[in-house]
Formats: sequence, structure tokens, C-alpha cells
Amino acid sequence: MKSQSDSPMCDFDEAFYGTATLGERGQLVIPAEARATMDMQPGDKILIMRHPVQKGLVMFKLSHARQFLEEFSRTLDQMELQQAASPLPEDATHSAPVDGVEEEGI
Repeated sequence: MKSQSDSPMCDFDEAFYGTATLGERGQLVIPAEARATMDMQPGDKILIMRHPVQKGLVMFKLSHARQFLEEFSRTLDQMELQQAASPLPEDATHSAPVDGVEEEGI
């Protein structure tokens, strides 16, 4: 059985719950162990999105996705406040040359 910790991180081999077969009406049954670990209950809203790189789907319990986005937004706000409190020196705002080659002027 996979670990039941509250940590969002897990070993790679703990990330797999098996397979499911797509039914005629497009329905999937999420394995019981995955539902238990992710605290998914009947009636929960599940966010399903396309994987940004690979051909596949990613799913999240909507409340968990919302919590992640709220935490992400707070972190961005804090970073913006920190940046406003200590602006970069003017010469640090210019881009660095790529592979030692400086950009030519237009």
C-alpha cells in the first residue's frame, strides 16, 4: 500500500495507482486507493486538464487546485513586494550576452 502522508511529495513509484479502462460513455473509475489517498469523495468536483508537455491528462480535486492557486498568488504578491522594496541596480536590468556574443544594435 502507498504511503498515506499529507505531504504532496512522494517517491516516483508511489505516484502510480494502476490503470483504468475508458467506458463507452467516456467514464473512468478512479482506483479506490487513489481516491482514499487524495481524499476524493462522491460529488467532489475534479479539475481535468491537458498535460502541458506530454499527450495526456492531469486531474486534481478542485479544492486542492484552488488552494494551490491561492498559495501561488500569495507567493507572487510577496515576491513583488520584496522586489519593490529592493529594486535591482540599473545595469542589472540589461540582458546578459548569450554564449559570450553581445547583441548588435538595431
